[in-house]
Amino acid sequence: MTRLLVSLSLVAAATALVGCASKTPLASAPAAAPVAAAAPAQTATAPAAQTGATGTGDVAAVDLTRQANASFAELSRMVYFDFDSFAIRPDFKPVVDGHARRLASERNGRLVIAGHADERGSREYNLALGQKRADAVARSIVLLGGDAARIETVSFGEERPKAQGRSEEAWAQNRRAELQKQ
Repeated sequence: MTRLLVSLSLVAAATALVGCASKTPLASAPAAAPVAAAAPAQTATAPAAQTGATGTGDVAAVDLTRQANASFAELSRMVYFDFDSFAIRPDFKPVVDGHARRLASERNGRLVIAGHADERGSREYNLALGQKRADAVARSIVLLGGDAARIETVSFGEERPKAQGRSEEAWAQNRRAELQKQ
């Protein structure tokens, strides 16, 4: 029975791959339109309030080096998660990126990531979920350039709540991973 299922899965995958093949030869693909360069003096020095953002290429100046060069004290130390999830939310990806850059730039620093869960679910389930949350943050930091040998993950499950209470607000604060510099 399992051989039949494996065979059908392979046939379905092969059919999907053949059906998705590109019909346009690479040599006849249309060339990308050239990008006109903007005057660097205007876009680099114009304050965001004066650019107007008309949609015609006006770009506000953004200081991207601030988060990259931020000290550990300036970085947020919390990554919050949705209910029953260990996927890093898009609004916390800059926090993870900042810690990865800091860990890559400091050769002696270590990072402990503690995963937490709210009180819903069994103790064993919440310990496992907290570990998955800590591991997800650690994997992201490693993929962004952090050294895996200097990262430690631990799970506290529901044992160390940040907020007391049985409300959605309290539960949301308890679904987190804490990043601690060692």
